[in-house]
Amino acid sequence: MTFELRRVTPDDWRLLRDVRLRALADAPDAFGSTRALAEGLTESDWRDRADNGGLTLVALGSSGVDEERGLGMGGAFAPDGGPTACVWGMWTDPVARGRGIGAAVLDDLVAWCREPRRPGPAYDEVRLHVTQGNDAARRLYVARGFVPTGAWEPLREGSPLRIEELALRLRS
Repeated sequence: MTFELRRVTPDDWRLLRDVRLRALADAPDAFGSTRALAEGLTESDWRDRADNGGLTLVALGSSGVDEERGLGMGGAFAPDGGPTACVWGMWTDPVARGRGIGAAVLDDLVAWCREPRRPGPAYDEVRLHVTQGNDAARRLYVARGFVPTGAWEPLREGSPLRIEELALRLRS
């Protein structure tokens, strides 16, 4: 299975919506949002998500069963414009798991975080959350140098699940 990583632009809003809705349907307990909330977003909302001042990637490829489509995704941004970036939305289609898509997306997101910002320096740190029980994702993050911060919080209001925060120092 081959794939390429595409930086999502506002014109790719349909692609982003498709991959995100499939991710929320496949792994409803892996994200802070829900499919129902995402289905209510407008074209303008999706365009804004694609143009959030950060980087959103979609892995495009064919599973061999169907035509080319989004097989994975992830994004990074700095929520307050500060020195810490956040990775969000990491997901790989079940037909493509174990093929390096998650690692490729994460590596490109971290590389983007290492780049100097205009204006300003590169980020000092990257943080992400992983839902308890998502051991495959946690192994990927730890293999790429992320370490637990000790912080845990609820996945979202009303959920019994918790998310663990992990961080990767980029500069000392």
